[in-house]
This record gives sequence, structure tokens and C-alpha cells, in this order.
Amino acid sequence: MKLCAPFLYSFLLLSHIGFAQKSYPTMGKIIYEDPAFEKLLAKDAKIEVLASGFEWSEGPVWVKDSSFLLFSDVPKNKVYKWDEKGGLSVFLEPSGYTGRGVYSDEPGSNGLIIDSKGRLVSCEHGDRRISALSLKIGGKVTLADHFDGNRFNSPNDVTEHANGSYYFTDPPYGLAKKHEDPSRETKQFGVYRIANDGKVSLQIPDLTRPNGLAFSPDRKILYIAQSDPEKAVIMAYNVDDSGNVTGKGKLIYDATPMVKAGKPGLPDGLKIDKDGNLWSSGPGGMLIITPAGKLIGRIEMGELTSNCAWGNDGATLYMTVDGYICRVKTNTKGAGW
Repeated sequence: MKLCAPFLYSFLLLSHIGFAQKSYPTMGKIIYEDPAFEKLLAKDAKIEVLASGFEWSEGPVWVKDSSFLLFSDVPKNKVYKWDEKGGLSVFLEPSGYTGRGVYSDEPGSNGLIIDSKGRLVSCEHGDRRISALSLKIGGKVTLADHFDGNRFNSPNDVTEHANGSYYFTDPPYGLAKKHEDPSRETKQFGVYRIANDGKVSLQIPDLTRPNGLAFSPDRKILYIAQSDPEKAVIMAYNVDDSGNVTGKGKLIYDATPMVKAGKPGLPDGLKIDKDGNLWSSGPGGMLIITPAGKLIGRIEMGELTSNCAWGNDGATLYMTVDGYICRVKTNTKGAGW
């Protein structure tokens, strides 16, 4: 499923518009499914390629107080750092598996966030846990690594609620033999919550391949992307004032027909803008969907697209696209920015 780009782009061209500015190669194209999308992404917007050569890039997150991007290369067990001035460097290795030998083809960290305490919170495939790392003093701590006495499968993506609790998904992608791996201890591929007291609860037990997740701007809806080619959907779940998911989920968007039509990719990582629109990776690249479930635009990348994150002033969308790191300037901002 992974396509390796053979080299790193390192183009550095100077344009003379009053100050020195880097110029990057571009890729992909923007598809306007509805005129409303033009308000979010300009017709002349360019999708820049910032770096390439990764095996499978994932989990981008912008570090606001230092103005740099972090992202995972899951098979390589690394977290990379990218910034405009310094370019690319290794930030953390190992990132998700600290054992000896070969664990699986995806041993490293996957989803990353910067939490309300300023820590890097990681979904670690190989060590099968959610961890937190202080970016000021270092030293990882485990937030959760089991439920009801059983180890997780391979935590995939994570988000934080305004009340300080964390929600994460646990599909089998980091296990050596995936859902058939003999080391599996947890039957369901669940969506879990870590409360402020550290207690772990199973919030959603019945999804087949839960993956990316994000909250609506008011934090009352939790969106979950499902990476199942037979049911490639984005679901919405109500969240009560105490932070627990209530009731059955509601279908927001069904991308299964796009999968069946041959477009590469599945619903994976997603983020929300200030107006509640969903920016989700999916078949063909990125899908932009209104809170009512209408597809208004697409960013076709020509490569499998895994995830995205808001950065800079909140209006720049960074995307992990197989072996590439890309970005595009939008006319909106990320929720809560």
C-alpha cells in the first residue's frame, strides 16, 4: 500500500517580492464540487511539496510556540521535524517501538498531537500505547497501554477534548499480521477515552476499522473516519457534558462508492475548520465535507493521502501524502485556532 518517493526535494529558489522566500515544487489539483468551496480554497491555490522520500508519512502536527511541523514516518520508527528556515531533520528515534529486532512493517508512532500542556502525545504502534513527551524537559510517560487488563492493538490516532481527556482509535495496522496477529489481546477495534484521572473507557466498540478522529468546534460531536474498503465512512457521535459518547453514530459521509470506483485511498486522518467543515483524507486525496455531510471539494493528490493538520496562523493545511509532506494555503482556519 506504501509507495516510496526516491529522494528529498531540496529546491531553494528565491523570488523577489520584497523579501527572500523559498519556492517549492507543486503537485496535485483542486476539484470544486460546489461553489461554496471557493470560499475555503482559492482557485489559484498551490499545493506545495515541502519534502519527500518517506516510506509512509503520518500524524502531522504544528507546534505553535516554536513554529515547526512534526510528523511520523511509521515504518521507519521516526518522527521528523520540518520548518521553513531549517528544513528537515530527525526529531525523535525510535518513535513508537523501543524493543529489539523487527516488530512489524509499521512499528513507529502514527497520530500525533500537542496537548493543552504543551506535550507531544503519540500513538505508538510497537509499544502499543498512548504516550506523552514534554517538549521542554523530555522524558516520556505512558498515558494508557491497556484496557481491562489487555494490551491495545496499535493506537492509531488521537485527539484531546477541551476538558483535558483524550480519545483515540485502536485498529490492527501496527501488528505484524494485522487483525490475525497472534499477539492480539483486545478483540474489538475500539475508540477509547482517557479521563483526567487516567481511567480508560471504551466509548465506541462496534466500528470495524476506526482511524482518524476530531471534534466539532463546540466539542459536542466526535467524528470518526473508518478505513474499511467495504464500509469507508465518516461517522458522527454525540458527546455529553461529561465527555462520554452517547447513542449510536450518525453517518456523515459514505466514500465506499469512490473506493469501489477505483480511487486509491480510504478515509483516514481528518481535521475540522472553524465553521465545522471536515477536511478528511480519503479516496483520491483530501475530501472537504460540510457538517451536513455534503462533499463540496476535493484535493486530488495522485498518491495515497493519510492525514492533515492546520499550521502557521491556522490557515495553512499541511498534508502527509504517502512519501511526501505538502501544504496549501486556505481561506479558513482550524477549529479552535
